[in-house]
Amino acid sequence: MLRPVKTAIAICAIAATYLATAQTLPPHPPRPTPPTRDPHTPGYVSAKELPDGAIPPADQDGNFILGPTHTPAPEMTVHDGVPQGTVSEFTMSSADSKLYPGIARDPGTFGTPDPHDPAKLIVTTNHPAPYTRRVTVYVPKQYVPGTVAPFIVGADGPDRGLFTALDNLIAEHKVPVMIAISISNGSGDAQGSERGLEYDTMSGRYAEFVEHEVLPRVETLYHVKLTHDPNGRATMGGSSGGSCAMIMAWYHPELYHRVLTYSGTYVNQQWPYNPKTPHGAWEFHEHLIPNSPRKPLHIWIEVGDRDLLNPNAMRDGMHDWVVANENMARVLAAKNYHYQFVFARNAGHVDHATKQQTLPEALEYVWQHYRPVTR
Repeated sequence: MLRPVKTAIAICAIAATYLATAQTLPPHPPRPTPPTRDPHTPGYVSAKELPDGAIPPADQDGNFILGPTHTPAPEMTVHDGVPQGTVSEFTMSSADSKLYPGIARDPGTFGTPDPHDPAKLIVTTNHPAPYTRRVTVYVPKQYVPGTVAPFIVGADGPDRGLFTALDNLIAEHKVPVMIAISISNGSGDAQGSERGLEYDTMSGRYAEFVEHEVLPRVETLYHVKLTHDPNGRATMGGSSGGSCAMIMAWYHPELYHRVLTYSGTYVNQQWPYNPKTPHGAWEFHEHLIPNSPRKPLHIWIEVGDRDLLNPNAMRDGMHDWVVANENMARVLAAKNYHYQFVFARNAGHVDHATKQQTLPEALEYVWQHYRPVTR
């Protein structure tokens, strides 16, 4: 009669040993540091080399190269006497979303390139999963209750640096009095994850999620009125959040005209596969922008000289962030877009020091020529 008990004890001991071993397995080796790219590489866009420490003029289109020293702009620091906006936060649940009910990829798993098409990734370990997300809302001190305000939507929030920059820029009358809505992602990263689904999908879905599920709650909770004028609406983000910002405006230009991205993931990272855009956000510079009429967008983009290069299992020639952003600058120029492209020396992926140096100028550039609609 004791044999089953002994067997169960033995099984538990084996399981415990296995779990202990699994928990002590060495982590994946660190990702190799990307090589430092030269902005004067043949095939890259021609760009103006700025003196070290200088930033581009906020009223000039074109391509610029930053030097290796990235000193924070004065507007990135809280200053005495400058009116401080109110920062508030609320939580959203996947159970309340009609557009994003939630997915996740099993921990420690990724995907496998399709042996018949290296541009496609097969992911078999994702499944429905709940999530919660934070939405952080900045309302400037100068906002007059009851008035219609322009606003900026940011990915991967909260972005405290953005709020500080806006405090100072609004006080300096360099940007309009605007609301900032900083939305965290639904968790995970890349193909098969909720964040990847939200940010890397080439469609209007995420902009529609923001429009119908986020903005009404912001207006209700904080007693603000958000403009419906696309000239008074901006998107911003870094990495996949950057490509998301561009995707929002591209698929819904009637909603957004202003875009700001750091190290935008204009690469082949869309999942699930879509035959209409088989190369994901790489399609922006491969086909979409060159082959489409110019849209009324005002765009600021940045990339670092040590930005990402092939960070996952795919080796499809479409996972170089520097090349992707260089290509974006080229096709935007060819279609006569109002854009500014910044190539930052001594900078990695969504480089913190570079953002501290450039964000105020980028915001000022993106909000050029804004005039509120009066009705």
